[in-house]
Amino acid sequence: MEQVTQSYVALLRAINVGGKHILPMKHLVEMFCDARCVNVRSYIQSGNVVFSAPEKIAKGIPSLLEQQIEKRFGFPAPVILRTRDELAKVARGNPFLKAGAPERELNVYFLAGQPSAAAVKSLDPQRSAPDRFQVIGREIYLHTPNGMGRTKLTSAYFDSKLKTVATARNWATVLKLLEMMG
Repeated sequence: MEQVTQSYVALLRAINVGGKHILPMKHLVEMFCDARCVNVRSYIQSGNVVFSAPEKIAKGIPSLLEQQIEKRFGFPAPVILRTRDELAKVARGNPFLKAGAPERELNVYFLAGQPSAAAVKSLDPQRSAPDRFQVIGREIYLHTPNGMGRTKLTSAYFDSKLKTVATARNWATVLKLLEMMG
């Protein structure tokens, strides 16, 4: 009996940023292929990989790839997965887009785990005004009118407060990855 495959996106954190943690996309794609993923494609150099795999294989991808990257390239690179349906829900659910914010000012942090309600409540909504954020499930939607480079709403802040790992993508990248997933 043939296993049903599903489309996924793997979002790697902090690779090929500012000349640090260099990981060529060609090698990353090969690692996914070696892990028995199919239809593997990368998007831009910042660690976005779209692929298909049976659920059993996909569930093991984050830990497998994290171990391989650490061993082969010598640095940690957390891997966060979303299915096509989960990414489509993110694209439909952006509260700032619905409120009319320009797409160029929108970003999403994808979280490795579901934060507790108490952790979410501990976040400071005024930490980086006029920037705004909203935590919905395993995503943090951001509206950063002055840009991500100027916000104090960093992955380090959210990691420490929410006790999980976050990686950000701009809105255009979210939409492109969804398009690539078909």
